[in-house]
Amino acid sequence: MLQAIGLTSSPRRDLSPAVDDLTFDARPGCVTALLGPSGSGKTTALRLMLELEPGRGVTYFRGRPLHRIAHPAGEVGVLLGDVAGHPSRTLRSQLRMLCAAVGVPGTKADEMLDAVGLTGLHDQRVGTLSRGMDRRLGLACALLGDPHTLLLDEPVAGLSARESAWLHEFLRAHAAAGGTVLFTTADPKEAARNADRVVTVKSGRLVADQDVTEFARTRLRPRVAVRTPHAARLAAAVTQEARAARRSVEVVTESGNRLSVYGSDCSAIGETAFRHGVLIHRLADEVGDTCSAGSSEPARPVTGPVAARAGAEAGSRPDVSGSGQESAPLAVRRPARAPLRPLRYEIRRLLGVPSTPLVVAATLAASVLISVLLARSGRTPVPTVLAGWPGLSPLPPAALGAGLLGAFSFGDEYRYPALTTGRGAVPRRLGLLLAKLAVAAAVAVFLAVVVVVADLEAVRLVYGGDLIPVPENWPTLCASWLGLIIGCAWAGVLGAGVFRVAAAGVAAVLAVPIALVPVLHLVLAGPSGRSIAGLPTRLRRFVSLEWPIEADRWLMGAIRVLAQPVGVALTLALTGLLCAYLFTGFRRKARW
Repeated sequence: MLQAIGLTSSPRRDLSPAVDDLTFDARPGCVTALLGPSGSGKTTALRLMLELEPGRGVTYFRGRPLHRIAHPAGEVGVLLGDVAGHPSRTLRSQLRMLCAAVGVPGTKADEMLDAVGLTGLHDQRVGTLSRGMDRRLGLACALLGDPHTLLLDEPVAGLSARESAWLHEFLRAHAAAGGTVLFTTADPKEAARNADRVVTVKSGRLVADQDVTEFARTRLRPRVAVRTPHAARLAAAVTQEARAARRSVEVVTESGNRLSVYGSDCSAIGETAFRHGVLIHRLADEVGDTCSAGSSEPARPVTGPVAARAGAEAGSRPDVSGSGQESAPLAVRRPARAPLRPLRYEIRRLLGVPSTPLVVAATLAASVLISVLLARSGRTPVPTVLAGWPGLSPLPPAALGAGLLGAFSFGDEYRYPALTTGRGAVPRRLGLLLAKLAVAAAVAVFLAVVVVVADLEAVRLVYGGDLIPVPENWPTLCASWLGLIIGCAWAGVLGAGVFRVAAAGVAAVLAVPIALVPVLHLVLAGPSGRSIAGLPTRLRRFVSLEWPIEADRWLMGAIRVLAQPVGVALTLALTGLLCAYLFTGFRRKARW
């Protein structure tokens, strides 16, 4: 059972809260409609339930608030708006990526696509979906964790009658299996047709909580909509004839030249207008909500068991006024849980978009072309040729490509927030960060090796193999090369993670050679009076550990690599970005 108790959104400026002390429940095995006109607070109420909106109150999902549920995807499935997926990603790739986030096998993706009627469309791109197909995909995403409760915001908005009927039949089947379904709508007829219970809200407050039969009897009434330039004359004539015939007819004069007549039909109104010579511009039968139709009938108050339950819950509700009792949880945009399988999620995210092979291909092509041009003179050092790094460029193509792919890792999360519910905060958990850094490092190593091999073979093909001698210090050069590419990839990841956009990650990569390296050159330009020779021996004595003497040579080589201006600049940049990432993450947690 879903129980929403005292939901109240935080008011903005001098405006009243969008949701004010809203209390209701949605029972298992039933479809519940949250009904209200546009701006009545329906969407805000859902966001408060999901702890995506600042405010007071608490929502229990089978007795537990959302922040105390270890795996929310197994309890609550959410469909708020369109699917937040990369437009170039296929449907299967999108769901397989989310399967890793939810912690279910990847085979569940095909099962859910078949369940929502998207069989045969597994390889279609997300950006090419129609409105109805997007809704089906969103429903498949919501159902990946086999949730008990479904929350949907205006699920049939913009859909055809056929798609709307299919979606409501699907929701009805979920409820029939024992699940809880809550959807919002502004159409009272849709609520009456498809819900078992209707909760009506207006201006953020509860108006009625009724069984659908009672709702249809008390809140929906057939009427005749009339538009005429002589509204007052026609209203008087209809009322006079109804009294003479002792019929119960109610005439409501609305804005302009419109009348709503309850208790009559089009033929009777048309005959009355003809007899009295009244011109009619419009005459139609309608069925609508009595409150929104301008009826003089007051809104039905909440009475009976619903009122008694609300009063009992209000009496036991945690106090939020500072009276000394337990305070209600404050929903302040809690972050979504990080993926349950972050490494698998990140690999599927990386390989599921065409930008990854395009960046790799462009990097290889640019590096090969530059290497062939650099080797033409025969005087360019071999490492420079194999790296494809001309003096005019701040970084080689491999470093730029690795940095760009690293920047996409967080940039795509903020641009297409597939991990979040209703565009909530992107998870900033350590597991997700480590997975992104590990995958970025693996891609960087792959790029570094493939670029060198491709450049070597291209130069040999064009100029002959005798022109490529192997340098004696190749281990140090390889370590420096790998360190540069991996460092640029990590700078892209952390830069995009801190500033929430891929362009910031690329800027962080370029800032190392353009801004930091020249400054370090100036600092290190003077003669040095001290040497780091013997540092491995001193480290071994300091930590009181014994390791092979051969390890001293490798450790000293690594230190010399890091001591280069580029190495120092990369180390400083990565340290600063990591501290900024952790600081912003801890600051958010302190607010929660």
